[in-house]
Amino acid sequence: MSAPAGSVATMSPTHHTFDYIEIAAPDLEAGRTFYADVFGWTFVEYGPDYVAISSPSGDGEVGGLDRAGVPGRGGPLVVLYSDDLDATVEAVRTAGGTIVQEPFVFPGGRRFSFTDPAGNELAVWGQP
Repeated sequence: MSAPAGSVATMSPTHHTFDYIEIAAPDLEAGRTFYADVFGWTFVEYGPDYVAISSPSGDGEVGGLDRAGVPGRGGPLVVLYSDDLDATVEAVRTAGGTIVQEPFVFPGGRRFSFTDPAGNELAVWGQP
C-alpha cells in the first residue's frame, strides 16, 4: 500500500531526496507499540492495515507501517539519528527489539543496528 492520497499535502518534497519510508509490520499493533516506545513516534490511523508515521514537526507524514509488507533483513538500510545512542540501544532492548550489531565507532560518530519484532533491520547513529 502506498501513502494515502493527500497525506503529505502540507510538506514540500525536495527533488531526488528520500520522502517517505514504509516499514513492514504484519502485526500492526506490535509495530506501532515498538516504534512509539523506542522513538516516541506518533501515528495516523488509516484502517486495519496501515498507519502513517507522523512527521516530528507535526507537518504531514514521513512514512508508514504496512501490514501487507514482508519484513526482513538485507534490503535498503534505514538509518535513524539519536541524541543519546546508549539510551536508544536500551530502549530497543526494552521494547523487544534485537541488537544485531552493537554500537561501534565510525568517522563522525557511533552506530548500531537492530531488528524490530517483525524482523526488519534498521540502524541508529549518534555523535560521539
